[in-house]
Amino acid sequence: MSNPILIDPLKFAREGRVLTGKMPVSALDERVHSDLSDTSGTVEYTVEGFRDGSSRLSLRLRVNADVMVSCQRCLEAMPYQVATDVVVTLFTRQEKLDEAVELDETLDAILALEELDVVAMIEDEIIMGLPHSTKHDECGSEALTRAKADKPNPFAVLATLKISKS
Repeated sequence: MSNPILIDPLKFAREGRVLTGKMPVSALDERVHSDLSDTSGTVEYTVEGFRDGSSRLSLRLRVNADVMVSCQRCLEAMPYQVATDVVVTLFTRQEKLDEAVELDETLDAILALEELDVVAMIEDEIIMGLPHSTKHDECGSEALTRAKADKPNPFAVLATLKISKS
C-alpha cells in the first residue's frame, strides 16, 4: 500500500494551491504494479486547485510517469510514458453532481470528501493511461523471428492446391 498524500480538496481548490512532487513507481500500490513488467521508473505530478469557467471548485492533475510494461509480442520489458492532464470538478452534494454530469457528459466530477488521497488519484491516472496491448515497433526476439520463419505462408499453400487441380 502506498503512503497517502491527503488534502482537503475544497480548501485546496478555493485557495488555488499547487502541489508538485516526484515519487518512485515502486512506492505505488500493487494495483499499479500488476500492470507493469517491473517497478522501476519515476512519477512526476502536479495538482492545482482553481475555479473553472462556471466558478466551480476544481482540481487539475497532471501526471508524467516513466514505467516498464511487457511487449505482448515478445514478452520483453519495454519503456512506456504515461502523460495525463485531467480536470476534476468538485461537488458537495450528490444531486448537484448528478445534474451537472447529466448536462455535460464529458465532465469529470467527484463528490468532495473532507480528505482526498492525491496518490490514489495518481495511481488511477496511471492505470487508465496504460495501453491495453503494448508492442515494440520491431521485436528483436530470436524466438519470435524463428516462429515467423517456421510458419508457412497460408497463401503459398493455397497456391499449391490451385496448381495441383489444373
